Amino acid sequence: MRSLCLYLAVLLLRCFASGEHVQPPQVPIEIPQVPLVTKNISIDLYNDLEELSRVVDIAYCVGTVSLGIQKPFLCASRCQDFKTFELVATWETGPLLSDSCGYIALSHPPAPSRIIVAFRGTYSLANTIIDLSTIPQEYVPYPGDDETEASSRYSKVIQHIVSRSVEPQKSRCDNCTVHAGFMTSWRNTRKEIFPRIEKLKHQYPDYELTLVGHSLGGAVAALASLDFKAKGWDPKVTTFGEPKVGNVHLAHYINNAFRGDDNDVHNAYRRVTHVDDPVPLLPLSEWGFHAHAGEIFISKSNLQPEASDIYLCEGSADPDCISKGEILVNESVSKTDDRSTLKGFKQSLVEAKGFLDIPARFRIWQLFFAHRDYFWRLGLCVPG
Repeated sequence: MRSLCLYLAVLLLRCFASGEHVQPPQVPIEIPQVPLVTKNISIDLYNDLEELSRVVDIAYCVGTVSLGIQKPFLCASRCQDFKTFELVATWETGPLLSDSCGYIALSHPPAPSRIIVAFRGTYSLANTIIDLSTIPQEYVPYPGDDETEASSRYSKVIQHIVSRSVEPQKSRCDNCTVHAGFMTSWRNTRKEIFPRIEKLKHQYPDYELTLVGHSLGGAVAALASLDFKAKGWDPKVTTFGEPKVGNVHLAHYINNAFRGDDNDVHNAYRRVTHVDDPVPLLPLSEWGFHAHAGEIFISKSNLQPEASDIYLCEGSADPDCISKGEILVNESVSKTDDRSTLKGFKQSLVEAKGFLDIPARFRIWQLFFAHRDYFWRLGLCVPG
């Protein structure tokens, strides 16, 4: 420091002697390093998500050649991990593209008190590709126009219940469109599980309603959660590898339905994605589909991730999470082309080569691997 002062003094003397202005040497300023804000999940959240991945894995025992799930809670998979679970019912709507499978169970103390509804994904790779490539339809919040089987009197009762349990401004979903295949699957499922869950809600009013789904089951869980909200229930939702269920307006509708007082969605809806899983990026944004918020991102490719490998994501398209696997829509598309509407979607079909022409960037072969690698390899119905 003394030598630096002496050096500056000599420069000043030369400046005064010569009459010239001499610039002093620039000394770099040290800027303190601000630590980055971590977005890692807590150990408690990690344990919760890991447990729920096993819970939804059991759903793959429904509709298989095995014995399925038997009472009190027995199966060839991970049922032995949950000693306090009580099986209520299983369902299977059929083998078609709109099929749905799953189970309803009670989690009794000393475990957390919950009514669990687990939605299975699909076994068929072909069904997955096709079912991710369907024309959207208008989304009508519950009780929608599909309640045609109900009598006029019953419909009025339902409308009265909804008007009491849902704020009118929150029950509207203007300009919302939904994936037709997912909506059909939920409609087929709703009549199977609604009466049972309603009965359980009366029997166990203090039990938390917990929805969990994997793959296409995650999409069905998303639509189910909206109807449950309309019923005045308060479900907690966790999905793994959930595809996009509708357009940007439906995504906002989901966000508003589950956003808490702190403006965060994660407390009520956790949408878990995997760095190599293409399904959360499908159907394509070019087709007008949009993800909703609540994402929790697994950044590690291989099993088994640790808490330090998993991050809370901001909004519905955090560039540090699964959305970094997407690219922008082709610049040749008009800025006025709104693909979030049915009209815009039809226009996109004219420009597209075909529904099944999914770009290579989505690594469809990972349907066999990363799409099933959520804490464990899901979908096998084998002993853990």
